[in-house]
Amino acid sequence: MPEKRLSIEGIDPLLLFGFNDVYLRKVENAYPDTQITARGTDILVRGDEDAVEEVEQIFNELVVLIDRNGDLTQDDVSTVLTLYATDDGSHADVASDDVVLYTPDGEPIKPRTPNQARLVKSSRKNDVVFAIGPAGTGKTYVAVALAVAAMREHEVKRIVLSRPAVEAGEQLGFLPGDFHEKVDPYLRPLYDALGDMMPRDKLAEFIEHQRVEIVPLAYMRGRTLKSAFVILDEAQNATTGQMKMFLTRLGPNSRSIITGDITQTDLRSRSSSGLIQVQNILKGIRGIDFIYLEREDVVRHRLVREIIAAYEQHDA
Repeated sequence: MPEKRLSIEGIDPLLLFGFNDVYLRKVENAYPDTQITARGTDILVRGDEDAVEEVEQIFNELVVLIDRNGDLTQDDVSTVLTLYATDDGSHADVASDDVVLYTPDGEPIKPRTPNQARLVKSSRKNDVVFAIGPAGTGKTYVAVALAVAAMREHEVKRIVLSRPAVEAGEQLGFLPGDFHEKVDPYLRPLYDALGDMMPRDKLAEFIEHQRVEIVPLAYMRGRTLKSAFVILDEAQNATTGQMKMFLTRLGPNSRSIITGDITQTDLRSRSSSGLIQVQNILKGIRGIDFIYLEREDVVRHRLVREIIAAYEQHDA
């Protein structure tokens, strides 16, 4: 039977395994045909080769979380386990309330990393949440899922999704086509996310009746949005003035998620990014929260994490 010895030197075993080994038991229960033995700063794993590899990756993820946050929670362990759950969810070990919503095909949309889980939890507690992190960490997808879920539960009456069309300087008049043809390339990722979560005919109906609205940030000026779930995507490309304008659009019974990657602003001056500035201005206000995702949260192709790490090393 294949076996592997994992070293956790430098990590407090009590933090990793939990009080009375509760976290270790959760991993063991997820892999009942695999033997996991903790001996001091070593973990011995015996079982099927693929399962042994998955258990190693799970413990590596948990160690990263301890290094980053200084501790580990039940939710962290459960969420990491979902990354390696089988198609039938046989070792998902996730409570039903971790599911944000179900797609038209019946597939659950739920957090796939601990920081995504923190984003979901924070959005349910706060009216304004900033989700900041690199590309591929699921910021936009999770935000759109939360918005769709809120409208399904009749918590809000409409969804408004916005993005800065910074590549065209938000001066869209010179582009060919009508309004929708001009802005469609900048808003396509939002349409794609919505298309995964709603039947196409229902989405078309909602757009027609303006229950779902997708607009460039420049067209938000002067509006007051009541009973709406409002998302600003790619917010690193919003200027400081635009960020203030957007945040002051919120009306009664409205909620908002602002997503962006502060390392990839397309503005001429990085210091003019409203997303960078707002972190210092609004931190500490009750009802506003900041969730930071990192390259460990990337859920795209496995190489995306390595690409982000390489750029971080180069920039450093």
